[in-house]
Amino acid sequence: MKVVQETGKRKRAVARATLKPGTGLVRINSVPIERYQPEIAQMKLKEVFLIIKDPKLKDVDINVRVYGGGVIGRADAARMAITRIINKYLGKKRVTKAIREYDKSMLSGDKRRIEPKKWGGPKARARVQKSYR
Repeated sequence: MKVVQETGKRKRAVARATLKPGTGLVRINSVPIERYQPEIAQMKLKEVFLIIKDPKLKDVDINVRVYGGGVIGRADAARMAITRIINKYLGKKRVTKAIREYDKSMLSGDKRRIEPKKWGGPKARARVQKSYR
């Protein structure tokens, strides 16, 4: 079996996942998935393995490198990378169908990005208020 690589993006976060033969370990930035913090991000990452129950996953290691963005953006990017790499490795239509039924953004992503700031105000839409008194 050869090494498989895949990426995932969410907002400003980018995740690169690598799948290779091993003992079933999943690591995010060299931290085992069981010790990844905060707990809500850990739960998002474990969703993938609750949906896809396949005995072949016990024979491979998945390493994910995530950078940029915030905590939840990183978790979503890592989740997408893990889902894509497992889907690519297993290559079964029932796996793809199960993922799409649960949450289609786990494979295709979410195109929403931050709206750019415009002139005349402190943020993208907020404007300086004016008093007429």
